[in-house]
Amino acid sequence: MPTSQQVILSRRPQGRLDASMLDIEKVTIDEPAENEVLVRNIVFSLDPYMRPRMDDERSYIEPFAVGAPLQAGAVGEVVASRAADIPVGAHVLHMDGWREYALLPRGAVRLLKPSDHPLSYQLGVLGMPGLTAYAGLTAVAELVPEESIYISSAAGTVGAMAGQMAKLMGASQVIGSTSSGKTEYVRDELGFDEVFDYGSAPISDSLGHAANGGIDVYFDNVGGDHFAAALAHLNDFGRVVMCGTISSYDDPDAKTVPGNLFNIVRKRLRVSGMYVNDHVGMAKQFSNDVGRWLSEGRLSVRENKFHGIESAPEAFFGLLKGDYVGKVLVEL
Repeated sequence: MPTSQQVILSRRPQGRLDASMLDIEKVTIDEPAENEVLVRNIVFSLDPYMRPRMDDERSYIEPFAVGAPLQAGAVGEVVASRAADIPVGAHVLHMDGWREYALLPRGAVRLLKPSDHPLSYQLGVLGMPGLTAYAGLTAVAELVPEESIYISSAAGTVGAMAGQMAKLMGASQVIGSTSSGKTEYVRDELGFDEVFDYGSAPISDSLGHAANGGIDVYFDNVGGDHFAAALAHLNDFGRVVMCGTISSYDDPDAKTVPGNLFNIVRKRLRVSGMYVNDHVGMAKQFSNDVGRWLSEGRLSVRENKFHGIESAPEAFFGLLKGDYVGKVLVEL
């Protein structure tokens, strides 16, 4: 039986997350029972939504359990199988990342078909973040050609995909905000029409300068002052996709409720919460469109890869601080 290292939540954060709250332990993995598979993880994903799951608060997904390994989207190779349709050597997608090996019931894995794209894309542009961007634009925002859109955290995985997809869907103007040092990447590599450093001036001033005709859609990954700025500059009957509020995930003192909410009433705005699992029915349409765009070279993908389970906690802290552009992954 193999041994496996895994990252566990040793205690819940009281304020900001720090290294003392995540421990690495070694465990022995059992052989698979009937209709189970043993998977050696190859790569797993780090995503901002994992931080709220460390708190003991009700959300759209259960919080992580103290003393148990964390969870994350992962791609791995089946090394032992007692599931009739899952052969040894197959690649599967599942949610038991943050560990080297995972013992899983057949229903918890999805068999991956051979592809010309890297396996890691199943955790990014072809996976949950990509579907979040795609469904947020189509099903939630109902973006139509010639509309303008503002996307916060434009250098992050979801923001980068949303901006590029919006251009491919015919948006007239795609505006992004990001931190210092990432504006060239967002403008030159991702193709946003306008991009500003949110720390260089008041966000509302920068957005107003970039969108002198207002915006029709706001794709919110940050919350706080970004949301307030968008409310100030959205056109009548504009739409807001509330995808995330990373500005408050690891900061209990962050301002989360803007003071100009009456703009929602005055402008008759539609503000919609976005949860990707509500849109799994779009998976085939999403895969077809994004797979075609990738094959045609119309989507830019950047990945930050860290190596070894020991690197995962520090990589996650860097993600929360906004240290990276693009997708953050841990290879094993």
